[in-house]
Amino acid sequence: MLDWKNCAIFATVMANLLFWFDNPSFPLLIAGPCSVESEEQLLCTARQLAQIPEVSLLRGGIWKPRTRPDAFEGRGEEGLVWLREAKHETGLPTATEVATPEHVELALKYDVDALWIGARTVVNPFSVQQLADALRGVDVPVFIKNPVAPDVKLWIGAFERFQKAGVTRLAAIHRGFQHYKETPYRNFPMWEIPIELNRIINVPVITDISHICGCRELLQQTAQKALDLATDGLMVECHCNPDAALTDARQQITPTELKNLLSNLVYRSKQSGMVERELADLRSEIDDIDSELLQLLSRRMDVSAQIGEYKKRNNVTVVQMDRWKKILAEHIATGTDLGLDAQLVAEVFEAIHQASIERQSRILED
Repeated sequence: MLDWKNCAIFATVMANLLFWFDNPSFPLLIAGPCSVESEEQLLCTARQLAQIPEVSLLRGGIWKPRTRPDAFEGRGEEGLVWLREAKHETGLPTATEVATPEHVELALKYDVDALWIGARTVVNPFSVQQLADALRGVDVPVFIKNPVAPDVKLWIGAFERFQKAGVTRLAAIHRGFQHYKETPYRNFPMWEIPIELNRIINVPVITDISHICGCRELLQQTAQKALDLATDGLMVECHCNPDAALTDARQQITPTELKNLLSNLVYRSKQSGMVERELADLRSEIDDIDSELLQLLSRRMDVSAQIGEYKKRNNVTVVQMDRWKKILAEHIATGTDLGLDAQLVAEVFEAIHQASIERQSRILED
């Protein structure tokens, strides 16, 4: 039963949530179970999360698109009843993922306060358009997760479809990207992509550390990294008994563990204040270095083109793999001695090498 106290709490929290969309000056924290499994599980988790002042939204997955058809795929409408009950008891606004217009209709029927569009849905413009049409004229906050592939244009396109439908309270959720290389993460962060999204369309960005990490052990350092990069909030999957969770058990934590995680975070100001002049000097120095790097890259590509001409005249293949492996290993070793991350060195020189191959290939084709 919704009492007057929780009614007032809900009104305050909801007002803060709506204010945040216009002025994301404080980190928004979205927490709750990956899946709404049972009434008991959801209420147990929600009650504990309601005791953490930083929690702004109670999340809970109602429909769970799984890779294999026989896996647990959510409770559906029954779960929405429990989600509404949790809101009434705790005063926390609620959020869930929607993937079809029918999901939207049911979520609104049961007073879900915010919706998010999942990574698998964002890859399909037809699905995104259907959801945007279903929300036309509805004043509800919508969070849009990045597509599974690192395609910033596809991500931006989803925002544009909702904007054209008149949805004004929009935010991004960065949950990482599928990557062809083995990494410690479930979904590789590729931090530069949400930064680029924010630069182009200036929307708040929430970092879903649970789906980036895929395990509890990386959550703390990833949350700190996100805050250091000026994220506007965090999404964290919490469960009263994570080991027994029906979905994504390894990446969920208890509300108590969430509280400990939050207490160990360092919050930094997005505004430079008195140190702005010093920062401006350092940024100017970085701009100069970047300019030098671009000039050096241009020179390198010119030399690469000359090598391409030589290979064409002498009928030599573009790639000499043994030489490339040896050079890359030397670059990584030198970079490590200079204090550079080995992965960074490898990625930079692999990109340069690939660009050189493409230029020399064009020369051979002419």
